[in-house]
Amino acid sequence: MYRNDQLPTGIFSFCRPVLHFHVAKKYITTTVGYKIIKGNDEVMAENFYSTRNNCYPGHSLFPVTAQMVLMVLMVTLLCGCTPREKRILAPMDLPAHFSRPGKVPFQASWWLDFHDANLVLLIDQALAENFSLHLAREKIQEARAVARQAGASLFPTLDGQGAITSTRNITENSSSDNFLLGLAASYEIDLWGRLRNQRDAASLDAQATEADYHTAAVSLAAEVAIIWYQLVESDLQQDLLVQQIETNAKILELISVQFRAGQNGIADVLQQRQLVESNLGDMAILRADIQVLKHQLAILTGVPPGTLKLPERVPLPTVPPLPETGIPVDVLRERPDIESSFLRLHAADSRVAAAVANQLPKLSISAELSTSGDRSRDLFNNWFSSLGANLFGPIFDGGLLQAEVDRNEAVARQLFYAHGQLLLEAIGEVENSLAREKEQQINLRSLETQLQYASQTIDHVANRYRQGAEDYQRVLLALLSQQGLQRNILTGRRQLINYRISLYRALSGRLPLLEPTKAPSSNAKPARGSNQ
Repeated sequence: MYRNDQLPTGIFSFCRPVLHFHVAKKYITTTVGYKIIKGNDEVMAENFYSTRNNCYPGHSLFPVTAQMVLMVLMVTLLCGCTPREKRILAPMDLPAHFSRPGKVPFQASWWLDFHDANLVLLIDQALAENFSLHLAREKIQEARAVARQAGASLFPTLDGQGAITSTRNITENSSSDNFLLGLAASYEIDLWGRLRNQRDAASLDAQATEADYHTAAVSLAAEVAIIWYQLVESDLQQDLLVQQIETNAKILELISVQFRAGQNGIADVLQQRQLVESNLGDMAILRADIQVLKHQLAILTGVPPGTLKLPERVPLPTVPPLPETGIPVDVLRERPDIESSFLRLHAADSRVAAAVANQLPKLSISAELSTSGDRSRDLFNNWFSSLGANLFGPIFDGGLLQAEVDRNEAVARQLFYAHGQLLLEAIGEVENSLAREKEQQINLRSLETQLQYASQTIDHVANRYRQGAEDYQRVLLALLSQQGLQRNILTGRRQLINYRISLYRALSGRLPLLEPTKAPSSNAKPARGSNQ
């Protein structure tokens, strides 16, 4: 993440070709937006001579002539580059701390804090069997394969050839055969880092895909927990509604007896019947919700809906103590979605560098070694070898290559600002969860106090109603208020748990149970714990 005192001052720094005849004082960087690497004449010469020695070993089949060395030297001298830097300031300063620091250490397997064995089993099964998570894991393998493809361009290619040709002269009624065996090698010298930056970009993409996998795992665990406690609440709501239906049915029976005795009117009976029917309708909706929640849990855990075995009734847990929220920059550094965004930003920087290097001349060498003969036994008597160097570069392309540079710059800027937006949203998620949990606790205490008053009210008006001193309308209103508060308290307790789960998700880094095989190594990835 970006520390307050170490925000990046620029995001791009790269080279452009010029036409004057000298070796440039600076050359293209590899991590453009975050670390500017400068070179001098001696470094470039050292790199060149090292490359030359590797490409032209002293072997009798491949003599190195002074003309070839001179040609490569001229290429290097002709292809100087000058730096051009664009500055894009960081979009924000991060706060020094969150609004509500907790005292309990935060653990990555946060669901263990609820001390709910059923939740632990469900999340473990989801992390092991969820098909969307399997899909995300396979995307890692795909991205790693792409990274290996990009890295292969840094190595020479070696191809073998074998041929047998038979030629017949029909006019002279004669024929001849030719046997050929050969090897062909080619290698592009990565003078300006184009191939290296392409490899780094692909490797960073692979690492970002792995971070996406961990982001999906964190979201999956939170989704399972939220749905599970929705199901627990729905079961408790069903039990409560059964009790309320029984209570309302008894009141209906009492009112009906009083009506037959002429002590009240038919309106009281009809209103109570409507209340009972309303309860029965609510029960039907609640049963459907319970089935839907069970089906959702089954899908998340990788089994067909209707086959997941769940306990019938469990209580809602008490919300654990508030965990340590830590320092925002440290929390955000551990979040896999932030890590993914940061890695993709670095990959975009590498692609900018590669696009600029693509404007410069390219140098490749090729070598062939072959033997041929008219007869197979003469095959290894005649040897042929060739060694060549190929230099090509753009002279006029109608602005095509520059347009590609501009496109990559625009993509990198988009990712830069998207990364800043993601940082703000991540901080907002933590602060929103803290604020909602705090206020929900106050709301829950208020609901419990209201329920006490409502229970006292129903006792009072019910006694007065039995004495004939109160009409039924007051009893009905008090009864509806009491029963509504009972349901709201259950919903409020579950909502408080949801806010805590949201806080855990906002603070969560990589889950310890999910560590796929490491991505291909690359120096392009910033060290974990660096200023992102």
